[in-house]
This record gives sequence, C-alpha cells and structure tokens, in this order.
Amino acid sequence: MPHSTDKIPTRQHATGKMRETARRLRPAALASAALALALALSGCAKVDTTAPSSVRARAAHGAPARIGTVDCRETKCIALTFDAGPSENSARLLDILKEKKVPATFFLLGKNHIEKYPQLVKRMAAEGHEVASHTWDHKILTRISDAQIREELERPDDAIERLTGRKPTLMRPPQGRTDSDVHKICKEMGLAEVLWSVTAKDYTTNDSDLITKRVLDQASRDGIILLHDIYPGTVPAVPGIIDALKARGYVFVTVPQLLAPGKAEPGRVYRP
Repeated sequence: MPHSTDKIPTRQHATGKMRETARRLRPAALASAALALALALSGCAKVDTTAPSSVRARAAHGAPARIGTVDCRETKCIALTFDAGPSENSARLLDILKEKKVPATFFLLGKNHIEKYPQLVKRMAAEGHEVASHTWDHKILTRISDAQIREELERPDDAIERLTGRKPTLMRPPQGRTDSDVHKICKEMGLAEVLWSVTAKDYTTNDSDLITKRVLDQASRDGIILLHDIYPGTVPAVPGIIDALKARGYVFVTVPQLLAPGKAEPGRVYRP
C-alpha cells in the first residue's frame, strides 16, 4: 500500500526532521563513498604493505644485487608494470620495450588473454620481462570464497608455467583489493602481492599525452607504475614516459629487481 506523509499529519514533523538529517549527512556520506572508491582504484586500501627500500635494507649487508647488473640500493630505480594483458597491443609494446632496452613486469589475465595470446606470453618471458598473475577472470578476490580465490590464482599460474617453464611468484589483486584471507592463500601458493604507487588511470582516457603527464607527475624513486596495455591510448604513451624518466636519471627494472638483493615473500604485500 502506498504511503503519503501529506495525508498523515502526525508524521509530518518526524519526516521533516529525517529529511533534514539526511540532507546534512548526504555530503559526508558521498565524500566517504568517493574516498573509498578512490582508495580502491588507486590500490591504497588499508592493508599492511612493505616498501621496496625496506626489503633491500633487510637483505644481508654487502649482498650483491640478485638480478642483473642494476643495484637499486645505489641507483634511482623505477618499475614499469602492465595489467590485464596480453592484448592486441602487446606486440607493439614489446617492440618498444626491446628498442628502449627496458624490462617490465606483466600481470596477466587468463581468460581471453593468456588463452588467446600464448605466443606473446612466451615472448615476454624470453625477452627478460617478469611474467606474473592478475588472476584468471579479474574477479574481486575479497568478494569470493576461498575456493574461488584459489581457482583464480591457480589457473593463470599453471598456464604461465606451461608456456614459460616458470611458475609466477608475484600477483596483483584486481583493483588492488585484498585482505587477510587473500594473504593467507597467497602464502600457501607461494605468491607475493604487488600494488602500485603511480597510476595513469588509463582506463578513463585514450589521451596518450594525458597518460604521460599523469605518470610523470607521480613518478618517484622506487615507484611502481601501473598501466594497462589493453587500452588504445596507453602503448603510444610508453616511449615518451620512458624517455622522460630516463632523462630524470631513472633506471627501469622489474619488480623483483626493485627488491633485490632482498626478495618478495609469499603472503606479503608490496607497495612503495
């Protein structure tokens, strides 16, 4: 049965007060919701994280850098990472990275990506990039059961291992959303979680100049840059990003190299 406060005089005062209270609370509620969304999309959810510099500091004194010749204890390092590929744009991206002599870390999706572009996964590994997981189907891990979390993580890991001969040790949770259950399962599976410190929000624009500007405005030492090679504006922005950051004295490394001589521990979350 429909209700009309106009026909119930005894409720008018209470209803008026409720509406006034709602008006006062609405801006705060909207601000809170906006903040929560921004935190989720930026990977700044309230989780305990470990900075690359802390990993390096805890490593044995005088230990050599574990990967390659770059020592990020002495060098101004930054890591370029790409989520949600491979895609039709990945071959061009790999050409650019090869030309610029820049290694990257790829957090790959299984469904419609690893399955569709297996040769690109093999190429990523063969050309010295770090190949990691972004889950199978991009499900938000904090919203699904433990069994589903395991499936989301096991399937891409198995597929990557079949293609490259090496099982991933790193994963990135979709939207950066993670919690203690995810940490526990990652620890059981030998996976460390990697978030980010720089986001171009390239899912909101195809403007390559804007993507470049956003990255350069946020870049800092030990930064982890989040990009998506699935979007048309991203790959064209990569040469300018690389050239500008090299001009600032940055050296590009993979995420494991950023942590060396330390190494990522399963079950832990890493972010500058």
